[in-house]
Amino acid sequence: MIWHLARKEIKSLFASPMGWVILALLQFWLGLKFYSGINNYFQVMSGIIRPAERMGVTSFIGQSVFGDASFFMLVAVPLLSMRLISEERKSNTLPFLMTAPMSLTQIVIGKFLGLVAFLSILIGFVLIMLLTLGLWADIDYGYLVSNTLGLWLLVASFCSLGLYFSSLTAQPVVAAIITFIALFGLMIFDRFFTGNEGSIMNYLSMMQHFQPFARGLIDTADIAYFLLFIIAFLTLTIRRLDADRLRG
Repeated sequence: MIWHLARKEIKSLFASPMGWVILALLQFWLGLKFYSGINNYFQVMSGIIRPAERMGVTSFIGQSVFGDASFFMLVAVPLLSMRLISEERKSNTLPFLMTAPMSLTQIVIGKFLGLVAFLSILIGFVLIMLLTLGLWADIDYGYLVSNTLGLWLLVASFCSLGLYFSSLTAQPVVAAIITFIALFGLMIFDRFFTGNEGSIMNYLSMMQHFQPFARGLIDTADIAYFLLFIIAFLTLTIRRLDADRLRG
């Protein structure tokens, strides 16, 4: 049942103009960054930039593309997640969904996986685009795997947060605004409230756990952080829907 609901969410995203517009705009912009990165790299190779500032082609282009992708997901996720549950509540179809032969856990996970799968298409495009560098240069596959995994975990975390806020209101626009403010707040938290290395603030900061992936490092502690973040907000969403069901 989870996969049926996830497939339904993917179809609805592809059926909506917003889904196509977001995919097209993000892919267009990231394609421009990729093209710009290649041009800049050839300037490096031609000696315009000092040798001390040179780096491998994978990290030179990848850091720009993956960095922009993570930033644009901050905007894309609220716009795509806002309707997942709030639209059901607004159209009064949520009670019918709750009475379907599936548990609340299956409903929440199905909607979550549908959104993550949709955004994974864009992440896949980014990876394929960077893999084309291998046609004319030696690339660091480990760096690409690390950044792809980090971006996917970050997007999945964004989606779990957006799904939770979508369950709090019957107004999709309100859900999108709250989700964006919350995600932006996480960025502010990372910039202004992280402490010294090893402090509790660093352990709570999402971006502090994302940065190792961006540098090409995969740490099980960072993976565990994102998984716990996702599980926590999915659980909160389930509890929220359960409270709605008990109230009738």
